[in-house]
Amino acid sequence: MAPHLIRRSGLINAYLVEEDDGLTLIDTLTRGSAKTIQAAVGRLGRPVRRVAITHAHFDHIGSVDALASAWPDVELVIGTRDAKLLRRDRSPEPGEPLGKVRGPLPAVHTAPAQLLAPGDTVGSLEVVDARGHSPGQVAFFDRRDRTLYCGDAYSTVGGMQTAAKTAVWWFAGPALVSWNKSEALTSAIRLRDLEPARLAPGHGPVVENPGAAMTDVIRRAGGS
Repeated sequence: MAPHLIRRSGLINAYLVEEDDGLTLIDTLTRGSAKTIQAAVGRLGRPVRRVAITHAHFDHIGSVDALASAWPDVELVIGTRDAKLLRRDRSPEPGEPLGKVRGPLPAVHTAPAQLLAPGDTVGSLEVVDARGHSPGQVAFFDRRDRTLYCGDAYSTVGGMQTAAKTAVWWFAGPALVSWNKSEALTSAIRLRDLEPARLAPGHGPVVENPGAAMTDVIRRAGGS
């Protein structure tokens, strides 16, 4: 189903996805955004059943605890690897590619109800490995309409770019704080190969028919 976009400061996105049983909220914006999100939910008139997190950076998990307090029956789900970052634990996993976890990591006190792995489903959304920007970033792919909620694997502020290489000089954030740019490029290719009909990024406008633009920025980042 087409995404319902919630935007903060014109740059940071969260999404409400309609399901048979209510709504899935993807990401929670920065701290202090709970009222903005609740207002968007109120306009749709349906309950939120689950909060699904793409990755544990501050602008995606900032309002987790506030929303958990307001919605005590709503489940929090996040990828297994980035759940570790909710505890502000930056230590590497055994055998993990080299990389430094960058950016502020606010402590989250809400315990995830489910830890996700690629291939799992969250409502109607398929969990896809999107690591690179963070060690355990995941994307969510809605096969009903082929919308790809990609977290920061791609951003579209001022034009499309990957988390592997800055393409827009005045919005370089995702690439600057990426954990491992080689992994980010591999994930960008993996997500492109899903052939999404719509790309819904963590930053920037939703893009229809994004395949050609995804291929172009992959090529410019050194991939194919």
